[in-house]
Amino acid sequence: MIRTLVVRGLLIGLLAGFVAGTFAFVFGEPRVDAAIALEEAAVAAEPEPAPASAGEAGHDHAGAAGHHHGEEAVVGRPVQKAGLFLAIGLYGLAVGGVFALVFAGLRGRFGPRGDGALALASAATAFVAVILVPFLKYPANPPAVGDPETINSRTALYVVMVIVGLAAVAVAVATARRVTAGPWQRRVAAGVAFLVPVVAAWLLLPTVDEVPEGFPASLLWNFRLASLGTQLVFWTAFGVLFGWVGDRVAGRSALSPAPSSG
Repeated sequence: MIRTLVVRGLLIGLLAGFVAGTFAFVFGEPRVDAAIALEEAAVAAEPEPAPASAGEAGHDHAGAAGHHHGEEAVVGRPVQKAGLFLAIGLYGLAVGGVFALVFAGLRGRFGPRGDGALALASAATAFVAVILVPFLKYPANPPAVGDPETINSRTALYVVMVIVGLAAVAVAVATARRVTAGPWQRRVAAGVAFLVPVVAAWLLLPTVDEVPEGFPASLLWNFRLASLGTQLVFWTAFGVLFGWVGDRVAGRSALSPAPSSG
């Protein structure tokens, strides 16, 4: 059964990745192109270095040539745009496999009893914990935004927020299981238990603001919306498709005649 769920998760993850990749291509890539154009315009507007003396000419020429060559894109934009679908497809495969294993562990133990409702609830929870919680603290940035020197620290902070989101979900589930009052009381208690570590992390972790002065606010906002929208489309498509297939399989199993004992 677990093998069937994993295969289902891989295939649906790949399909959801294609849907999300289409969204990213239509709504995200134009913002990336605009940000790259701004970056190239800023580089072109920089003043040329002062001419070097004769003794230093050879050294400076080699250094400048090496510098500009290092800044050239290794992969062109057409290849990057085509690779977008490959990257999101691989992301969908990885997410689908992990989701299927987690779903198998939750099935019949936590959450709704039906496969469709459980898949939707699990996908929504994963989106909030893994995507929305870190995004609200450290949103995505387009090219030309962010200091390359701080990429490691920014990545570490983002991973910390992902861990906080997952831990908050675990705390919320444990709290809900301990509350013996009515369903609304359990939901309120679980919501508060989820928000406490998340808000604490938002307040305690350092803020990262590396948007250069003069960068268009509308472009930054639209890029971030497209980035978050891509993830929302992926998790929505994945949850709906995974749940729909699960309900269809369960319906067929319920309609199939039981084997005779004689």
